[in-house]
Amino acid sequence: MQRIFSGVQPTGNLHLGNYLGAIRNWVRLQNEFECIFCMVDLHAITVWQDPKDLVKNTREVAAGMIAAGIDADKHIVFNQSMVPAHAQLAWVFNCVARIGWLNRMTQFKEKAGKHKENASVGLFAYPNLMSADILAYKATHVPVGEDQKQHLELARDTAQKFNSDYGIDFFPQPEPLIFGAATRVMSLRDGAKKMSKSDESDYSRINMTDDADTIALKVRKAKTDLFPMPDSLDGLEGRPEASNLIGIYAALSDKDKALVASQFAGRQFSEFKAELVDLAVAVLGPINTEMNRLMDDPSHIDAILKKGAERANAIAEPILKDVYDIVGFLRP
Repeated sequence: MQRIFSGVQPTGNLHLGNYLGAIRNWVRLQNEFECIFCMVDLHAITVWQDPKDLVKNTREVAAGMIAAGIDADKHIVFNQSMVPAHAQLAWVFNCVARIGWLNRMTQFKEKAGKHKENASVGLFAYPNLMSADILAYKATHVPVGEDQKQHLELARDTAQKFNSDYGIDFFPQPEPLIFGAATRVMSLRDGAKKMSKSDESDYSRINMTDDADTIALKVRKAKTDLFPMPDSLDGLEGRPEASNLIGIYAALSDKDKALVASQFAGRQFSEFKAELVDLAVAVLGPINTEMNRLMDDPSHIDAILKKGAERANAIAEPILKDVYDIVGFLRP
């Protein structure tokens, strides 16, 4: 069976965009692939994290993934720092990848902004760690959003260069899995901005920890415009908030966006929002309940992550040993 690696940063506030754009797709891939799912806490500290929050957020993200349907018995769920091969292979890749490659990474430019001289070395080099995340397991496929395609290309380039440098066909060329529908869920307060955990307004997103009343309030307060619902996707031109809400409804109901537009054609947003509330609560409510149950028992989550790390180590350690032999590191 082909192998997937995918990771999510444990920085708290898993939201609807994370669920529709990533986690739900991971759940659906479990019957097709051998899956390795990781809370990438090494990536998280490329920017400052309060240690207590990092521990809490790692458990919260794990709980959210499991509550959403990730099967931690059948597949592997763990946090990155528990498997040394990630950091060890990343150093090898620091010596394989070229500075010019990293200089072209647009996400570093976006995150560092005008103060790139003050950014951490980790933030600059973390695409090499991402390559190590994938290739430490010889993953064949990686689910990625549009904003991560560039990093996967770097992983492919790094694998190819390693193979070429040492004259060996060792690392595979991992393929992207890109999901078109609902990969970009936008802010409930600004349809031009991606839904984000870093947005100051909690009303900009639906968190996976939100209860039914909070979900209802946020949907009712979601920004719309003065016009009724359009009858086609053409009618969404220049209406980003309307387009976003219709897209969310379509994703939650597993319907085509055009079909949803025709279903609600001509109706007022107040009517549409009422139905969106019912749908969102029906889909997210059980996840919220199970997530809270898991978070009330942190020792259970820790046990899942420990078992997952042991299974991940069992795959990664032999691959790293082979890499060390190929590179020429003397080992007892």
